[in-house]
Amino acid sequence: MFNEINMGIAFIVAFAGALILTYPVKAFSIKIGAVDFPNHRKIHTKVTPRIGGIAIFLGALAGALVLQPRHEHVPEILLGAIVIVITGALDDRFGLRPVVKLTGQLIAASFLVSDGLIIEYITLPLLGQVELGFASVLVTVFWIVGITNAINLIDGLDGLATGVSTIALSSMLVMALVDGRVAAAYLCIVLIGANLGFLYHNFYPAKIYMGDTGSNFLGFMIAAVSIMGLFKNITLFSFIIPVIVLAVPIFDTLFAIIRRAWNKEGIMTADNKHIHYQLLAAGYSHRTTVLIIYAFSALFGGLAILFSYSSQTVAVLVTILVLFLLHIFAEVAGIVMGGKRPVLSFIAGLFRQKRKHDDNGQS
Repeated sequence: MFNEINMGIAFIVAFAGALILTYPVKAFSIKIGAVDFPNHRKIHTKVTPRIGGIAIFLGALAGALVLQPRHEHVPEILLGAIVIVITGALDDRFGLRPVVKLTGQLIAASFLVSDGLIIEYITLPLLGQVELGFASVLVTVFWIVGITNAINLIDGLDGLATGVSTIALSSMLVMALVDGRVAAAYLCIVLIGANLGFLYHNFYPAKIYMGDTGSNFLGFMIAAVSIMGLFKNITLFSFIIPVIVLAVPIFDTLFAIIRRAWNKEGIMTADNKHIHYQLLAAGYSHRTTVLIIYAFSALFGGLAILFSYSSQTVAVLVTILVLFLLHIFAEVAGIVMGGKRPVLSFIAGLFRQKRKHDDNGQS
């Protein structure tokens, strides 16, 4: 079972490893020209190194060497992670075409699928377990590639992807501990440690970015760990649990696809309409915007934990609450009712009324 002392040591090793290794990685990034230049779509105003994901990968690897998680799929997960990191690093340095990046992601996913780490079934109320059969491979590949790109797309502000992925991994860690999934918990703890070590350098104002190297690695690992643990949950809505945990990056990605299709733009075309840009446009500071999205992520993570271990009635109530929060999320993202935001307007009206009442009470 769990070795709490080794888990603590591994966390410290991963944290310290990423924290310390970020310094030489930053110097290496500058030396080889793997830097991020400011442009009209980006927030930063100075050239910034961007292959910090190497430090996250090496920090997590150092922590994993302490724990040595024993699971039949760990070697293939490591091979896939190496492919993902190499692909991301090449993209950060040379700017790969989308099809080349997708090829790297598919190769990484193929290691897991060929080794049998797949989403074999989902659990539904009344129907029970629904075997996916031949579709399991397609669903698994779609999940891995989708989550990998979702984390990548949300990496638009200092510390944003690092924090959101850490919060998601923390929720997954809690569920892995409760369910007794040792390997999944061990992977979560070293990834959290490495993330927090890197966050010291990456939080606003960032001295280095994780780049595609880091965001793709974290997305791939989160997808892999979720298949090891969350999809194996025996609750009546098992397939919803990982979606709730990763609600912020998943639905930001879905909204981006809908928005671009509606505007007749290429789905892969980059823009500045993601949720974090919308919050900045609404007048929030860089730091406040990141903290707001952290709060959303933590709320969804907590709801996923509650959902996972609640009765069917409570699970339905949690689902309704999640849908309500997603509606607010969609309003903030600016895709609801042609730009009108009824819920946000109602909430803002309540605050205005309270302020007016307070002002009258003081006069």
